[in-house]
Amino acid sequence: MSNWNLDPFSFDDADKPKPGGHEAEHEPVESYRADLPRERGEPWWRRLGDRFHFSLPQVDLRWLWISLGALALMALATSLIGFAFIKKTYLADMPPPQTREQLFAINRAPAIRFYDRNGALLATRGPKYGDRLTLKQLPAYVPRAFLAAEDRRFYHHAAVDPVGIARAAFANWRAGHVVQGGSTLSQQLAKGMFLTPDQNIKRKLQEMVLATRLEKMFTKDEVLELYLNRTFFGANTFGIDGASRTYFGKPATELTISEAAVLASLPKAPSRMALNRNMRGALARQKLILANMRAEHWITPAEQAEALAHPPQLSTSGLGADGDIGYALDYATNEVLKLAGTNSPDLMVRLTIDPVMQAAAGRALRQVIKANGEAAKASQGAVVAMNADGAIRVMVGGVDYTQSPFNRAVQAKRQPGSSFKPFVYAAALEKGLLPTDIREDGPVKFGDWAPENYGGGYKGPVTLETALALSINTVAVKVAQEIGPASVADLAHRFGLTSIPTQPSLSVALGTYEVPLIDMVSGYQVLQNHGQRLPYYIVDEVRTVTGQTIFQREPSTPSTGTDVSTASMMVKMMEKVVTSGTGTRANFGRPAAGKTGTSQNYRDAWFIGFTPDLVAGVWVGNDDEKPMHKVTGGIVSAEVWRRFMMVAHEKLPVRDFDWLLPDPVLQTEADPRDAYYEELAGEFAAAISAPPGDEAGKPEKTEEDPPF
Repeated sequence: MSNWNLDPFSFDDADKPKPGGHEAEHEPVESYRADLPRERGEPWWRRLGDRFHFSLPQVDLRWLWISLGALALMALATSLIGFAFIKKTYLADMPPPQTREQLFAINRAPAIRFYDRNGALLATRGPKYGDRLTLKQLPAYVPRAFLAAEDRRFYHHAAVDPVGIARAAFANWRAGHVVQGGSTLSQQLAKGMFLTPDQNIKRKLQEMVLATRLEKMFTKDEVLELYLNRTFFGANTFGIDGASRTYFGKPATELTISEAAVLASLPKAPSRMALNRNMRGALARQKLILANMRAEHWITPAEQAEALAHPPQLSTSGLGADGDIGYALDYATNEVLKLAGTNSPDLMVRLTIDPVMQAAAGRALRQVIKANGEAAKASQGAVVAMNADGAIRVMVGGVDYTQSPFNRAVQAKRQPGSSFKPFVYAAALEKGLLPTDIREDGPVKFGDWAPENYGGGYKGPVTLETALALSINTVAVKVAQEIGPASVADLAHRFGLTSIPTQPSLSVALGTYEVPLIDMVSGYQVLQNHGQRLPYYIVDEVRTVTGQTIFQREPSTPSTGTDVSTASMMVKMMEKVVTSGTGTRANFGRPAAGKTGTSQNYRDAWFIGFTPDLVAGVWVGNDDEKPMHKVTGGIVSAEVWRRFMMVAHEKLPVRDFDWLLPDPVLQTEADPRDAYYEELAGEFAAAISAPPGDEAGKPEKTEEDPPF
């Protein structure tokens, strides 16, 4: 068989016209090619053309394959460039691969069990996780309820489900808005563990890649198990067991079909559908989930009817409020996370809180506000107490934690008014002034500012001790002007009140700069503690649930706030406030020192004071800073302080400030009789020191004679 050239414009020698012949005598090439037998290797399209009587253009297949190859290379290059662009733009910040154990802990804030100073359990805070469960430990209808709610075809598709995406797109198109999502359960797991809820292309691409990675690493059962243990269920609860214990007060292994279907309704919108907020919405979605379970033959019609007839009942124990201790737990949680980090395991924390004192403080605050709040136009308050080494025993940040978890003891800054004056007088004593120094209580004016006393009127010459006890404004301002406001600020900073500017105005003497209650209490503690400052703290010890110690409080090294002489004089001056000054209502029959405070227009009322055992402060006012009805620190706040301190000291022995120094010797004008007495004393001293037998010139002594 001759070689056939498929080029229609090329001929073999046998096909060329013979010499002398006429070209028209030969048949065209195409007229006989069809009659020739085909080779066995003839392409299938040629055989197809022969069978159906059509022909294809005669082309050189080498060029065809080259062209197709070039197109394929171009497509590959384009896809590679596109993938490189996508990877750089959308996938550059993807989280690294994780092991199975890491996935159970990644981005998981620790659950924290808090214990009081005596080791008794106070509460559990942080996310509630419950126990980590496998699918085999759960009733079969529990995981199926979640598949019915989120992804019924979970075991029949890959990490990304094109059918589900198409179905959701069609449903959304028909509805005109989003009514259905196309994400698989694996995608939802990836989004919940690693990504933000942002609705954009980048997040969706990352979600798909992460879901694919998860299903390559784990089996479908393992992915579903991870989903059930990591999903957020609202009410600060994660995982099926944590949700079951929080909402129903029992482990997930004991869930009923009705309860499982209700919990399965939550992951779609956990905060909005949380059972303690929107049980009605959850029950409406439960009906759809039960219908899906019945359609998949996962439950019987009788089980469906039983579940619908008996809706779940919420447990009060799992959702119970923390009460007054909630303020301290919120504050302590932030401190623990600083020490242990957000990805730490579950923790056990011993706090410095005394539960008896904590309850007494909250009770005293509510009783006084309830009895006097309406008439006084006061609606809120806060109490902080700490012992001599800075351990916080009490932190009550408001009247009702369930109504307002805002911690007014720590987060609020208010004007301390006259309760700031002890820092003014302490700075003055450091400069050499004495409690017995006299200043004139009379009208004063500094530029356009003319401070006046509460209630008006002036007392004339008074000692600094009296001026503090009676909270006389004019003398405090004169003293601050005498020593310089910067000196007051310097001492305040040494006492821990860092919110005071370094160059304050003269109004600093009257407490016009806002400070938090906890800093004021800590500043008073410097005076209680011989002039030494110790940082306050609430966390004593942090351990993992397996017993590994993460943090152990060591005794703090004190810094010098002021000298012991200044502290001693200030304590004596502040005792007079309680015994005979503006703070007499705080007197509860024990040695105590303190100071009242009232800010401008009666917006804030304070009493801060201490005994040798405890320092405590009370603030009363309104969150919106509306003025109270002539409420001063010596009325409502002092009453709260007294009631609390009585309970706090019930089992403590009575102690005095036994470290106080004697009053300094005052330099007064010499009395003429002093010289005479000094002369007699000198003669007596010479007489008793004379050699024996030398009695010349010495008067005779009798037993009744004085020594001089």
